Amino acid sequence: MTPPGPALLRRFRRGAPGRSRLLLAAVLFLAFLATFAIDWAVSPAAQAATSSPSASASSSTGPCTVSTTNGCIRGTILDAERKPAVGVDVDVTGVGGFDQTATTDDSGRWSVSVTTAGQYTVSVDQDTLPKGQYLTNAADADRKVTATLNANVGQIFQLSDQQGATTQADTSSFSFARAWQQFASGIRLGLLIALASIGLSLIYGTTGLSSFSHGEQVTLGGLLAYVFANQLGWNIWVTGIVVTLLCAATGYLQDAAIWRPLRRKRISLTQLMIVTIGLSIAAQYAFQYFFGAATVRIQKGNPETLSFAGITLTVQSYVAMAIALVVLVATGLFLAKTRFGRATRAVSDNPALAAASGIDVDRVIRFVWTLAAGLAGLSGVMLGLVLNGVNWQTGLQLLLLMFASVTLGGLGTAYGALAGSMIIGIVVELTNLVLPGDFKYATALVILILILLFRPQGIFGRAERIG
Repeated sequence: MTPPGPALLRRFRRGAPGRSRLLLAAVLFLAFLATFAIDWAVSPAAQAATSSPSASASSSTGPCTVSTTNGCIRGTILDAERKPAVGVDVDVTGVGGFDQTATTDDSGRWSVSVTTAGQYTVSVDQDTLPKGQYLTNAADADRKVTATLNANVGQIFQLSDQQGATTQADTSSFSFARAWQQFASGIRLGLLIALASIGLSLIYGTTGLSSFSHGEQVTLGGLLAYVFANQLGWNIWVTGIVVTLLCAATGYLQDAAIWRPLRRKRISLTQLMIVTIGLSIAAQYAFQYFFGAATVRIQKGNPETLSFAGITLTVQSYVAMAIALVVLVATGLFLAKTRFGRATRAVSDNPALAAASGIDVDRVIRFVWTLAAGLAGLSGVMLGLVLNGVNWQTGLQLLLLMFASVTLGGLGTAYGALAGSMIIGIVVELTNLVLPGDFKYATALVILILILLFRPQGIFGRAERIG
């Protein structure tokens, strides 16, 4: 038998690894699709059992629908993080001895059907509020509403994590106790943002690409945790590990199927950035299609609270902060002490010089995409637990904070992303002392503009000559 020629051997050596990579990519892609298939199979039944508002024996079990013979009194109760407050009893009394109780569902919504127009009293049972949550306004305990037939009357109740904040004036006044509480919340937010921001900064450092789809990796982590922990009943620790690995696999798959082929075709960074925007939009609507627009909870039970040094946070918050701190320290040590970590920093500093030194740049970039997606997925799990819910826009809402963090710390530097995230988290939460609600997130935009005006290279970045 004639031995194979050198050309055939070279083709075989080039082809075998390629086939292995394609096989691995196919397996990861099937695993990724399987998670959505699981949710598609189980969520309709589960949501049918949990999404409708539960009520007392004197109230209906389904949502109210208006007609010519009845009207609806409905509302939403949100906690201090503007997430749904679940299991809160709302009593409605009024015309003709009417007395009915509704209980908020997983979306924080409740509704009561009335058949007689007139004035009704809506009372929140404060004993059923989640632990550590209080009515923002003392007057909210009993509200007077006027109901009419064939119409809805809506009411929104906002909760606070400060027991003393019983009036609207109290919530806007400054106190050192409240500032201390907000400072702790800022550290919590900064640590969780840092998990995602470090990956975003490393992607920019190694590829020069600003990935606008990175926020959807955070959303994916939270929604997958909802599938495994809430719908399938998995242990939350096992869920966290599995979700992190699955999200990391999606990062590997993205680079193998999208980014590496586009890099080889020498597509410009502007075109690649547009691809990330399109991928972000596609992912958002895929999440909405499979999971709906409502906020879903990773754990079904109401979170326990724990007070320490004048700070009241949920137990999940303390655990999430500890996990985030450990993971961030481990990531920093990996980048600083290991050979592959030093190679990653070398590629981030100068890809051409790193390639000339014998470093496999494509391999490093593949690893960075995998690590970044895994950290973002873990951040999504932690955020879903801390905020007591996650929806299809969770990552999008945090994207501005992540970009502000990496810009403040210095684009392309992992340590800068950590420092920037902590500063952004603390400033955003402290801003809530003077700005109401979600206006605090506008602070990140102000900081971003100021950085670009006065120090565009960031805290740890280096000024570069352009042109």
